[in-house]
Amino acid sequence: MPKVLIVDDEEVIRQTLIDILEYEDYEIDTAADGAEAVEKINSQKYDAVLCDIKMPKMDGLEVLEAVSPKNPELPIIMISGHGTLETAVDAVKMGAFDYISKPPDLNRLLITLRNALDKSNLITETKVLRKKVSKSFEIIGQSNAIDGIKQTIDKVAQTEARVLITGGNGSGKELVARNIHEKSTRANEPFVEVNCAAIPQELIESELFGHEKGSFTSAHKQRIGKFEQANGGTLFLDEIGDMSPSAQAKVLRALQENKITRVGGDKDISVNVRVVAATNKDLFAAIDEGTFREDLYHRLAVILIHVPSLNDRRDDIPLLAETFLADVVRENGMPPKQFSPLALEALRKQNFTGNVRELRNVVERLAILCPDTIGSDDVNQYANPRKSVKNSGLPDTTSFDDFQEFKNAMERIFIIEKLKQMNWNISKTAELIGIQRSHLYTKMERYNINKESED
Repeated sequence: MPKVLIVDDEEVIRQTLIDILEYEDYEIDTAADGAEAVEKINSQKYDAVLCDIKMPKMDGLEVLEAVSPKNPELPIIMISGHGTLETAVDAVKMGAFDYISKPPDLNRLLITLRNALDKSNLITETKVLRKKVSKSFEIIGQSNAIDGIKQTIDKVAQTEARVLITGGNGSGKELVARNIHEKSTRANEPFVEVNCAAIPQELIESELFGHEKGSFTSAHKQRIGKFEQANGGTLFLDEIGDMSPSAQAKVLRALQENKITRVGGDKDISVNVRVVAATNKDLFAAIDEGTFREDLYHRLAVILIHVPSLNDRRDDIPLLAETFLADVVRENGMPPKQFSPLALEALRKQNFTGNVRELRNVVERLAILCPDTIGSDDVNQYANPRKSVKNSGLPDTTSFDDFQEFKNAMERIFIIEKLKQMNWNISKTAELIGIQRSHLYTKMERYNINKESED
């Protein structure tokens, strides 16, 4: 129930507003003058304030001036029977949500109050979402390598320097880019990501720079490219090493001149974009091979940040695992779970070729399949997908060279499981899997399947 403070020196007005708002299911508190209102606002939480302007001791504008700096999100609606247009403008300039003349129109009062509360709720929800987003892009780790990355981010984020981030797939390059943006002066502007490896080469230029209507067969309308979408903010070019030579040349021009031209257009468009790029490739080797422009490399690599593989910072694995486990449990509404010390040590010894992304998947698997306390045996069983396949009774695919041989092995496992499900009733099993009983007998004989040896 929203809590509203009514501030008015006339008891009749206060009581009238109380009757109206309590009927509308608002919780009401009152103050008879401005000084009492300031004291209450500073000591209690209100969702909105209805404040008269002409009052003894301290008038409404003085109340507004006193409480607004400390409570910028608190909507204060000013009410007065002696006000002028100039008074209303002054009140809004000082931070009032709105201004209503006395005697207030009931419908307008209720609509204004509802709008004020809606705005307050939106501001609160936005703050919560921002905190969640910031937390989801947090760089987790206490190793020397991660500490070094965090220090570099703090140094370069406030500058306009371009940054090139290197590292393997799943190591966290996007997190570094996000943190640079969030700590920069562009934090309130767009962060636009482009995965250069995921876009066909013939479409990359349209994706980056946009296109004019009719510039090619499927260009049915004008399109704004990523450079324009990121104007004022940060453009993250992921997997920059996979960009076509033609697109590289245009990106180089955009970096040099802060101008782009849409595909099929002839007009220069000014852009103000900070470019952060990332790659898992050796760009020096690509330069030697002639597939990446050396001049573009030097434009992008003003600051170099290398994100090490998870295997190179194993001391961060326990902290990452516990963080991921808490996230998975919360997101799926599970009861609390924890790792035993031996389980964390077993995870620390695992070989994570997929880096942090693989660890996140492993932790989610453990959270779903394991008891409340995850032990080292659980880690050994489920952390390695190949081991999990072996322990589940499924054949290890690496042991087969012939596809038909693998199919036969899988068919044998399938038939055994269905026979067990039907308590080895041949007729019911044949009906269940959709074949004739004689055909099932033939397969059982071929694969040497019998109840005595399988139970």
